[in-house]
Amino acid sequence: MARAATTTDAFNAVAEPRRRQILDLLARGERPVNDLVELLGLAQPQVSKHLRVLREVDLVRVRDEGRQRMYRLNAGPLRSIHDWLQIYEQMWSERFDLLDEVLDELKEDDDGNDD
Repeated sequence: MARAATTTDAFNAVAEPRRRQILDLLARGERPVNDLVELLGLAQPQVSKHLRVLREVDLVRVRDEGRQRMYRLNAGPLRSIHDWLQIYEQMWSERFDLLDEVLDELKEDDDGNDD
């Protein structure tokens, strides 16, 4: 089966670590591309390439402000990732609850042996 293009959905787009970094920065607020270049330590063409992918899956919106292009996060498409992860979150919570029970039992046993 052929691998899906990075521009088909949010899952593929955020698979690349640099794009996740861009999203993290934009989650804090709107930024011009030059700020992203500086904060990421990448060349402007590389950042622009990642922003293009993020725009194509609608994770990033852009607007012109004078001579600058301002980028902002559009978190809506991340909902599909969030919904998918909830299945695993429930599993992790159940396992952590079981671990808490075991740790409580071990602590009770240890406290009982201190006498």
